[in-house]
Amino acid sequence: MSTPHRLAKRVLRFACAALAIIVAPRAGLAAPKAAAKPAAAPPRAAGIAVEEHFLSNGMKLLLIPRHLSPTVAGGWVAHVGSANERPGITGISHLFEHMMFKGTHAIGTRDYAKDERLIDAQEQIQDQMREELSKMRAAQRRGDLDDIAKPEAKTERYKQLEARFDSLVVEQRANMVKNEFDLTLSKNGGTGMNAFTNEDITFYFETVPANKLELWFWMESDRLKNRVFREFYSERDVVYEERRRSVESTPTGKFQVSFDAIFWEASPYHWPVIGWPSDVAAISKAQADEYYSLYYAPQNLTAILVGDFDPKQALAMAEKYLGSIPAGRKPAPEMITTETRQLAEKRFYGEAETNPAVTLRWHVPAEVHKDVPALEVLATVLSGTTGRLNRSIVLDQKLATNAFASNDARKYEGAFDIRAEAKEGHTPEELEQAIDRELDKLKQEPVPAEELQSVKNRYLAGAYRQLTSNFSVMLRYGVADGAGDWRLADQVDAAAQAVSPADLQRVATTYFTKENRAVAIWTRKGGSGPEDPALAALPDQAKPMVKQMLGRIASATDTGQLQQMLARLDQMSGQTPPEMKPALDYVRAKAEARMQQLDKK
Repeated sequence: MSTPHRLAKRVLRFACAALAIIVAPRAGLAAPKAAAKPAAAPPRAAGIAVEEHFLSNGMKLLLIPRHLSPTVAGGWVAHVGSANERPGITGISHLFEHMMFKGTHAIGTRDYAKDERLIDAQEQIQDQMREELSKMRAAQRRGDLDDIAKPEAKTERYKQLEARFDSLVVEQRANMVKNEFDLTLSKNGGTGMNAFTNEDITFYFETVPANKLELWFWMESDRLKNRVFREFYSERDVVYEERRRSVESTPTGKFQVSFDAIFWEASPYHWPVIGWPSDVAAISKAQADEYYSLYYAPQNLTAILVGDFDPKQALAMAEKYLGSIPAGRKPAPEMITTETRQLAEKRFYGEAETNPAVTLRWHVPAEVHKDVPALEVLATVLSGTTGRLNRSIVLDQKLATNAFASNDARKYEGAFDIRAEAKEGHTPEELEQAIDRELDKLKQEPVPAEELQSVKNRYLAGAYRQLTSNFSVMLRYGVADGAGDWRLADQVDAAAQAVSPADLQRVATTYFTKENRAVAIWTRKGGSGPEDPALAALPDQAKPMVKQMLGRIASATDTGQLQQMLARLDQMSGQTPPEMKPALDYVRAKAEARMQQLDKK
């Protein structure tokens, strides 16, 4: 299942997957019979006015006053993601997402001078440990060691150094004030302190009472100007474990990573956001400091406020606090590696503990490209309960339990996916052939005007849903700014309303070719047990997103993540259609069970 708006789909990739389940469309709806009326004007007509400013140090500031409640959603975008990395330090952008909550000179410590001494001592030992690791890698290449990640592979010298390092960590933790950044905001009414990393950006955010806006400015400027990477190597190990849980330990996680690596050849989208395991385990603090100085300089950041504030006062506070951060000495390097033109279809066969399914993926342009509005509309033509894939492959031919399309337009280039899960008695290859027939129709026959207008209405409804809260508005424009320009959020929505049947035929013919695609065939691993009966009983349209949520629940490393998920479920429970209640209850039960597991550790 996919949501009808491109930025909502990007948000689904990190924190809002639960909401997609809750607001899932009702099953069994037929295609509209009555003539579809044109939708209202694009979202900017709904009163969203964005002020753009640049502070004296080059930081961009977006101000969106909305006096709906006495709160402000505040965040800042670092224009850096996994696409800015290189082999050897993949995963470092995501590591920063963790480290930026570790505190500053003033927050998170009882004695900063002692902090500095302990960090220096840790680095000296880490330098010696890296020398031992280099020897272990050489031994592995010779075949003397099987896997240096295994505990038994550690040399005696490494074990001695590791013990000394661990004692310094214990001493450091005794000097720390755990989670003081979050606690300070929470005690002052702040909620939703979190962050996410994707291929193109890292986004930090929270919501505070309107009368605590100056506190927000002080705390955010403090952690940008005076950040301290406490527990750096311990947190690096946490990220390594997170990767294992979210990738290695999920039914299709490691296969998805392999499929991505096959689809992208030259592009740095080739590696996962969470990084390759050998890189994550070896990132040094010196590398992190260098990376921070390049990509977290003010001129590479965009701050954004949405809510109850006076723009003039907010701008003055922004200059006082955020403007005081020293500008970077040199600009962040441009990402210049682009994907090479694919010459032949690629095919991937994955045998996993999953239901038989097929994924078809095509190379498509970046978010700023003129074809993106047509591709977004095309994804909406194919998706949803009234979309062509559901009507044809699920309801009429009864080949699949679900089928959906999504256009993932990123900063540098994009991918268009169609995925379908096979119904009992049918194969992924049958689904692939059925999908190809639907795409041929799109290439050969113009989408009727009535159907196209209905699709545009659905698309615009998805855009309007992003305006329901200060937080969602902040995400809307922040994510768009990370993709190239905050104005894209409105420009693409407006352009989508002007897409013609000829535009849809043109992009379908241009991009949906066999030479431009990769196909993944998923089959159930022999000997795997049957699907969880409770999961099997859920509505078919809910299963894909429920499975995504189960992966996130399994990868959660602290109860705070799960509590936040449960809070979102509670907040939106009143909007849940009756037939979707079992899916909601199933996810809740799994989250609560995972919380109990973590509490026992």
